This record gives sequence, C-alpha cells and structure tokens, in this order.
Amino acid sequence: MSQFFSVHPTHPQRRLLTRAAEVLTGGGVIAYPTDSTYALGCHIGDKAALDRVREIRALHPRHLFTLMCRDLSELAAYAMVDNTSYRIVKRYTPGAVTFVLKATREVPRRLMSRRRTIGLRVPNCPVSHGLLTLLNEPMMSTSLVLPGDANALTEASVIKERLAGSVDLILDGGARSPEFTTVVDLTGDAPRVTRPGLVKFEL
Repeated sequence: MSQFFSVHPTHPQRRLLTRAAEVLTGGGVIAYPTDSTYALGCHIGDKAALDRVREIRALHPRHLFTLMCRDLSELAAYAMVDNTSYRIVKRYTPGAVTFVLKATREVPRRLMSRRRTIGLRVPNCPVSHGLLTLLNEPMMSTSLVLPGDANALTEASVIKERLAGSVDLILDGGARSPEFTTVVDLTGDAPRVTRPGLVKFEL
C-alpha cells in the first residue's frame, strides 16, 4: 500500500517533507501537489523509478519530462539560458510555466528529447518547493494524467483510490487546479507557446 501524508498546503510539516525526500532518494515514486495539477515525481538519476512513472502513465519512450527546480540558479545548471531567455524565465518564475530549453550535460540523456531539450520549472507551491529544498536537487516530474483520462488528477483522495500500491507515497496538499502548466519553448528564434495553460504568457 502507498503511504499517505496530509500536509498543510501553505505551511507543510518539515518532518513529512523530509520523509518524502527520503522516499525519492531511496528510489520511490511519489504523487505530490504543484501550483497546477498533482504530479508524479522521482529521483532525477533513477532509471527504475522513471520506468515506473512511464508505466503508470503509459507514456511514449520519447515523452518529455520536466525537471522541477528550487530556483533560477539551479535551473541554469541544467539548461542553457542566454540573456533574453533568462529575462523571460525570471519574469514567470516561480510559477506554473514550464520552459523548454537546451539541456546541459548535467541532464541524464534519457530525460532529453531528440533535440537535446528539457522542460524545467520552479513551482510556486509551498509543498513542492519545500520538498525540493529538502531534496537538495531537482526532481523529475510529469503531470498526473492516467491512461484514458483527458485531465490530470486534482484530489489526493482520488489518487489514493486509483494508485494505491502503484506509488510509494501520496502527499495530500489539498485540491489543485485542473489546468496544466503553460509550456513555452525558448529554443527557437522567438518564444513559442506549445501548450496554453494556467498562466497567460505574454512578452
């Protein structure tokens, strides 16, 4: 059975987030709240955990994952950010915007697209940000959309019903938005919104 922790949405209990970080570093898969939907997360370097996430979501092998980062400096360690891109990222960070950027050598190859790009964002959510702070490194993440569903799951109680035993831990941080993050590709000559979402992107 999956562990189930109820955390305060704005002042999450440190001991529970510490345990969640331990689950991640131990190779576990968690369901956790973000500033948009709930998401699945695992350790950035754990192939077995990543494969479990792919299986839960029935993902294509080339599915582009997101690295959840604590801050802009951590994001810049995993992506190539020029001055123009930095100004754009800074304007919308932290928040529910995922930026597609060219990946640095710090990113495991299996997380990159064929174009050697990676999605990155800094969440504006006390639970996920607190978890990342204790983890002390980025977390591999993807929205919690189960096979056959059009929308991501937004209630921890529903996640518990549908994924009990499939994930190692569910962090209940309250109801989330049904809208996805906005995805902005910064790898071309001009920013391009590839998925409209919770945040309206404007230059």
